[in-house]
Amino acid sequence: MSQTRQVTLSSYIVTPKELSDALTKNVPTRISTAPRVVPLCASWFLPNDPQGRSGQQVFREQRIPSARFFDLDAVKDHDSPYPHMLPTEENFAKAMQDLGLRRDDEIVVYDTKELGIFSAPRVGWTLRVFGHPSVHLLNNFRLWVEQGYPTESGETEPVEPSDYPVPSIDAGKVVEFSEMKEIAKDYGKEGADGIQILDARSRGRWAGIDPEPRPGLSSGHIPGSTSVPVSELLDPETGTLLSSGRLRALFESKGLDPEKPIISSCGTGVTAAVVDTALEEADFGRADGRRLYDGSWT
Repeated sequence: MSQTRQVTLSSYIVTPKELSDALTKNVPTRISTAPRVVPLCASWFLPNDPQGRSGQQVFREQRIPSARFFDLDAVKDHDSPYPHMLPTEENFAKAMQDLGLRRDDEIVVYDTKELGIFSAPRVGWTLRVFGHPSVHLLNNFRLWVEQGYPTESGETEPVEPSDYPVPSIDAGKVVEFSEMKEIAKDYGKEGADGIQILDARSRGRWAGIDPEPRPGLSSGHIPGSTSVPVSELLDPETGTLLSSGRLRALFESKGLDPEKPIISSCGTGVTAAVVDTALEEADFGRADGRRLYDGSWT
């Protein structure tokens, strides 16, 4: 008889209690081949972080027990001059194999407690782009810690590499530079498609007032884009994603049209995924009409 378990996580966004219950009910063993619930830390900081922190550093300092670490600076297209372009299908599969992750794992991605929700949505989006069947986002690790759920620190135990298969990429979720260039060029012209571009960077960077975190890169924005800073999508106290109703009201207040296509953008494609996640949570726009600009402002 094949091993089965009850599926306990039904929505993309999950609470600390939901994750804790799922981990408690699905304790993995070394010999088990049953699907697992696996926490995946996606902590990442901007290169100009005032405290010089790194994702690996905070992962070692405090993490959910048995969590793995997904390194955004390592799992990328190494042939691209841009920081966080999607990896090839082969490199993605190799990263998943090295993390010991299996195709049937139920993966719950989470962020650093310091930033609340920041880079985890990018990793969640990446997993979905490459077709991983069951992906969730914890809302959030700060609450996990504050509500007294268990954590561990120090170096992690080695994991057994998996045989994760090479997937196919869902190109329908991604906007490339050549297409974005044409969209920007056509902005304001008669007969243009009316595609809406949402920029997750701070309003100062979008307006060209504040500097970009990467030396030599000027600030400003893509013609016709709308400023939707990540900070507006999060609760200022907990760093959690706002409720679906509040998110929808925010998008409506920006004058956005849910019937028109939407592209999320940012600095390097990381926080654009926060906007994409917020749109999904708010049920704002058609699922097949929401995409992410992988290259973003860089």
